[in-house]
Formats: sequence, structure tokens, C-alpha cells
Amino acid sequence: MSLALPSLGTENQSPYQVESRREILALLKGFRDKSQLISLMINNGSEAFITSVLDIDDANNTVIIDSAPGHEANQRIVEASSVFFDGLLDRISIQFSSSKLQRTQFEGRPALQMPVPTSVIRLQRRENYRINTPVSMPIKCVIPIETESGKQNQKFSLVDISCGGIAILDDRNLIDITIGTCYEFCQIDIPNIGLIDLTLQIRNSQELTLLNGKTTRRIGCAFVNLSSRTLTSVQRYIMKLERERNAKMTGM
Repeated sequence: MSLALPSLGTENQSPYQVESRREILALLKGFRDKSQLISLMINNGSEAFITSVLDIDDANNTVIIDSAPGHEANQRIVEASSVFFDGLLDRISIQFSSSKLQRTQFEGRPALQMPVPTSVIRLQRRENYRINTPVSMPIKCVIPIETESGKQNQKFSLVDISCGGIAILDDRNLIDITIGTCYEFCQIDIPNIGLIDLTLQIRNSQELTLLNGKTTRRIGCAFVNLSSRTLTSVQRYIMKLERERNAKMTGM
């Protein structure tokens, strides 16, 4: 997930590029109003932090975002030649970059500011729509991990899920993150649906520093040879999460 657009690989970006200032401001305000978290990456994606949009000043052409935990981390961000952002807003991946971040204050606490981006990338892959899993009731994925005493089942929290795969958090660095590594006999316990069996393939990984200063590793996994029955169960769960999310947004 090169720094220009690390998560796109070799995709042609032009069909997804947004250059209308009005649209760009609307997207940024969407992140602010819905308190959506955004990944901030520097050094070609080797270092990542979780941030959020705090405010947009249209008159002064600035965006204020939450700062990283710690003076040294923020110093690396403001000194970076380029900073890449990637967030999910209403099932659409929004990506943009900046090279002019500065320290500032917002409502009495440290923050960062940058110019309103002149363009963003807006990606909507409907076939593999990702949705975040509930933070209040974490979904666990069981993965057999090879140890000195043999394979042991370990549990990992899901970040999001799609019909193509999942993202999980590996706080203890237990998983071999070599791209292409496959883990068989994995299970996810989906509420109101039950256990589903699957094989996972490692597709990407990223070190993250959370707002509380703790570090974790986010790992993207693809489903391998998913059965039609299991795919149906995953689709049902995604639709359930979508209904619940829409109900909260409309106050129902």
C-alpha cells in the first residue's frame, strides 16, 4: 500500500483522479464530519500513523489533521519529502499526498496542517467492497501459527472484511508477512452466522502507530478458493453491517 500511490500498484490512476476543488473539499469534510480515521504514511510507506481530519479552512486553503504521538514522530512527518494519505469514506478509498506539513495547534492541542490537496484519487471497487468491522464487538480470526512445539491456533482482530479478503491486526508479530504466504484451516466466527472455514494468503502489511502511542501491524489477506457457501455467508455479514451502519447514520 511507491509513495505516490502505494496501494494502487500499477493501476491506471487517471480515471479515478479528482481535481475539482469543490469535490475535494466535500471529501475532506466528509472525513471530518464522520470522524473517519486515515492512514498517514511516510518513507515510502515504511512508517505509518493513524490520523483524522480535524478542520478545513477554505479561506486559508489549509487542512488540519491530528498529530502523531510523540515529538520525534511529528518531526519525521514535517521533514518528510512527501506524505501519503489513504482513508475509506462511504465504501470509497480516498488517497492523496502532500509535501508541506507543518506543526500547529487546534483547540489547544498539537496538530498538523497542510494545503488543501489539488487532486485526490477516488477508488470504488464495488466487487470487493470493504466495510469496517465493529470496534465495540471485535470479530476474531483464528489462524494456525507454526511454533517450536507445533501449530497453535492464535486469534487476531479483524479490521475490515470484503468478499475478497480481510484485514487483521497482529499486535505480537506472529504472522509471516512474506507476500504470497498461505495459511490453511483458518476460521472466522461471524455473529449470527457462525464459524466459517477458509484459507488466507498474505497480500500486504503495514506498521501502524495508534493514537494512544501503541504500535501494531495491519495485514491484508486474500481469500483463497472460497467456496460459494462461504462466500454467501461473507456477503450476508457485509450486508448486515451495511444495514446497521446506515441505520446509525439516519438515526433509526
